[in-house]
Amino acid sequence: MNDTAAGVEAKADPAPEGALPRSRLTRSIPTMRELVVGAPLWGGAMALSAWYSLWLRERALTFHLTELLLIFGFGALLAWPPSLFLARFAALGRRPETRLAAYLFFLSLGTIAMTAMLYALDYRQFYARWHAPFGTRTWFFQFAFTSLVAFYQFLALGLRLYLPVGGVILVAVSLWLASGRRQCR
Repeated sequence: MNDTAAGVEAKADPAPEGALPRSRLTRSIPTMRELVVGAPLWGGAMALSAWYSLWLRERALTFHLTELLLIFGFGALLAWPPSLFLARFAALGRRPETRLAAYLFFLSLGTIAMTAMLYALDYRQFYARWHAPFGTRTWFFQFAFTSLVAFYQFLALGLRLYLPVGGVILVAVSLWLASGRRQCR
């Protein structure tokens, strides 16, 4: 190592070992404005996607339309904050295509998972009247298998309600977030 390189290393004080992850965590936290504005917009966009998909299939007049739209809207609304945080955490300091992939992955996975969970809770509430008393071994099995069946049913039947509009919105929002308007360092 020459003297010039040694001088550069001496000037660049390495950060304490625990400081980098903390800084990365704090930079990943969405602002209040992004949460207050972004979450309802994301929830409304996914509810619109579900409605449009039902309308295309000529099923927009189903008597469960309001409940379905609420599940899709609230699922996306609740998924926005953790999905945005995880995507930012994964995207910080990365190239644009990696940032895009992180936003696509976490927004889609988070929205689907949260909506599926709300669907499973609604499904579970309907079947709860036929289940064993709370806390028994039979109740735990019934709860687990009812929830698994609801997740499967949502994945088999509910995912198509995100297409075609939800996919386009997901790509557009991910492109916008990954574009560097908020610099990811």
